[in-house]
Amino acid sequence: MSVVVLSSLDVFASDLKGPLVSPVSVPAGFPSPAQDYFTGRIDLNKHLIRDVTSTFLVRVSGHSMDGAGIADGDELVVDRSITPADGQVVIAVIDGELTIKRLRLEHGRVRLAAENPDYPDIIVPELSEVTVWGVVTRCLHHV
Repeated sequence: MSVVVLSSLDVFASDLKGPLVSPVSVPAGFPSPAQDYFTGRIDLNKHLIRDVTSTFLVRVSGHSMDGAGIADGDELVVDRSITPADGQVVIAVIDGELTIKRLRLEHGRVRLAAENPDYPDIIVPELSEVTVWGVVTRCLHHV
């Protein structure tokens, strides 16, 4: 699985405002006839981005993270200012290429885990260095 960096999200800062349909959660079951609907605007910067100067949008290519709900063609919001931790989905640099994997820190070793059994995990040799380019904070999934 690879990624293509689309842009820093600060480029889209003025475009990340859209209509807000309802100020409350929307149930997945039967709708409530008692709910009022609100027509206002929502600033997606406030909901999706913690640090606009270090946040990027990347497009996914491949299927190795299908089990994590990340599909081919999805866009990911990636924050480069977050310190990566065990269990997070990260963008890592392997042999000069960006890849998406789940970071696993085990007994002093680094494993980049795929979320699809058809793809192997990447075990980083002890003396090798892996660079985590950024931490995935959101997945914009196409339906």
